[in-house]
Amino acid sequence: MFFKQFYDTPLAQASYMVGCQATGEAIVIDPSRDVAPYVRTAEREGLRIVNVTETHIHADFVSGSRELSALTGARMLLSAEGGQDWQYAFAAAENAQLLHDGDVFMIGNIKFEVMHTPGHTPEHLSFVVTDTPAAAGAMGIFTGDFVFVGDVGRPDLLEKAAHVAGTMESSARTLYAALQRFRALPDHLQVWPGHGAGSACGKALGAVPFSTVGYEKLANWGLNAVSEQAFVDEVLSGQPDPPKYFARMKHVNREGPRLLRGLATPPKLPSSSIHALLQSGATVIDTRPAATYAESHVPGTLNIPYNKSFSTWAGWLVPGETEITLIVNAAEREITPDVLSHAVRDIAMVGLDRVTGWMDQAVLHAWTEAGHALTNVKQISSHDLAAQFARNELRLASGGAMLIDVRNDEEWSHGHLVGAQHLPLGHLLGSIRASRDIPLIVQCQAGARSAIAASLLQRAGFSNVTNLIGGYNAWVENGQPVEHA
Repeated sequence: MFFKQFYDTPLAQASYMVGCQATGEAIVIDPSRDVAPYVRTAEREGLRIVNVTETHIHADFVSGSRELSALTGARMLLSAEGGQDWQYAFAAAENAQLLHDGDVFMIGNIKFEVMHTPGHTPEHLSFVVTDTPAAAGAMGIFTGDFVFVGDVGRPDLLEKAAHVAGTMESSARTLYAALQRFRALPDHLQVWPGHGAGSACGKALGAVPFSTVGYEKLANWGLNAVSEQAFVDEVLSGQPDPPKYFARMKHVNREGPRLLRGLATPPKLPSSSIHALLQSGATVIDTRPAATYAESHVPGTLNIPYNKSFSTWAGWLVPGETEITLIVNAAEREITPDVLSHAVRDIAMVGLDRVTGWMDQAVLHAWTEAGHALTNVKQISSHDLAAQFARNELRLASGGAMLIDVRNDEEWSHGHLVGAQHLPLGHLLGSIRASRDIPLIVQCQAGARSAIAASLLQRAGFSNVTNLIGGYNAWVENGQPVEHA
């Protein structure tokens, strides 16, 4: 038996390939949209990808099942559970095999038993795997977003992300019942989850890639709730705010993702075209580090620094089907076509697959050569901000300055600056009510999200924006007062 986990760090998402070396057949479980690694691995191992499956209709990334099937001819195996509203719209046209609870299918000599495990989503499946030549019984279970290391799948996404009202509590109770089936599995079974630490599909996912049923019975809070009601109360509390793009991903994956047929590196555009791009309303994302962007940038661009959170915040802040141009800093980040392709790939994973071109930092020179002024993002330290408050140079009152905390709900509840207004970054532009010339001071936990927020506000026409260096952490370390919700 061949086994390999593929891990997408920006998405904290795991997919898997299982192959039978005796027959040369293989299956991929929960593939991402970048299918090249699966094809390369299969070729290297002398395997043919004959099937592709997924545990559920994903909300946090574009599924690669359809892409991989189109490229390799592999037949898709898709859930038929969950009711009419949770069926794959493209299944019949793509000749997919539909799976029900209790079904069994084989990949060579490897047996997969289908287990309906709803709660996170109505159609969710898990797969119990047996290497039949070993004659030792089942060896593991692919749990998708059902059971993670140390956590369980969140049951509130139907309501919060897919906007199916009134489903959170009933989904939580369904999940609790499914977990009792999981508890009945043999302790020695390995647990292969769909996500790791950092995913928004749960609130306390572990960083360890694998576990066992027995260990999860001991250590996973979701399997140790004292009662169903206690489980419901706990699983619905403290869940992170799901990104806006989750609803779009759910729709895309149910209807059938657009086929990319490979991820091409976009062309480099002439720097002189930046003005026309911005005038046309195009989205230009400046991927340079926040400090570099703050010093000098082309007004109207959006700063989302290229790091492990790049795809998440692009998904949050950029509408789907948007044509995107990227600005990269060749001098500082040594951008090559290979590195650039990573940025293009990352946002394609969340459905932003219309990157029409890129430019380097020479665009700043071209902007000024054309007679336009660059702009910056003002920065202020916690010490200087506190001093301005003390001298009454800055007043947080009606018609005065506005202090904006762009952190999430949990961070806010643990403490926030006195007088701050809580407007989480993902909802900032839809929530802010202020004139375009009012002084705005933005802050987050350490400064990264507030830097993005500052560029977002400037792009929306707010002319007086300042970023608090170091955010809440620096404010507290400087001994300044906070209040609690």
